[in-house]
Amino acid sequence: MSQIIIYTDGAALGNPGPGGYGAVMIYGEHRKELSEGFVLTTNNRMELLAVIEALKHINNPQIPVAIYTDSKYVCDTISKNWLGSWVKKGFKDVKNVDLWKEFLQISKPFQLKMNWVKGHAGIPENERCDFLATQAAKNSPTKRDTEYEKVAASKNSLF
Repeated sequence: MSQIIIYTDGAALGNPGPGGYGAVMIYGEHRKELSEGFVLTTNNRMELLAVIEALKHINNPQIPVAIYTDSKYVCDTISKNWLGSWVKKGFKDVKNVDLWKEFLQISKPFQLKMNWVKGHAGIPENERCDFLATQAAKNSPTKRDTEYEKVAASKNSLF
């Protein structure tokens, strides 16, 4: 059976800082690239958002999906089912809850296999995702990561 192959990466310049994600999707002879930049965000948020956005671009959830990421945070949370434990605990003390909840919803119909790859190791699709994510962060992004900004503002509040 054929599968959809997705490579993902995220970047944040300054972490937090301007950020972006990149994804390369491959199915047979078809290839699609995704990227988007944000004014203020974190690397981990962009790593996870890359996976979410790629899944949103799949029309047939019956096709198995292999995701390759250099993010241990994303890969281990999903493949080691830390996410299941977080759900049971009501996401207590978990960062990026909004994105993890979105991932749970979007990923429901899919058969996913998470794969960790070493970053900057010469894997062409991973290198391409890194380029896409970094360029999205560098190219004067205007999109806002409003959930992150709300959390960041509340932590910097005097009250």
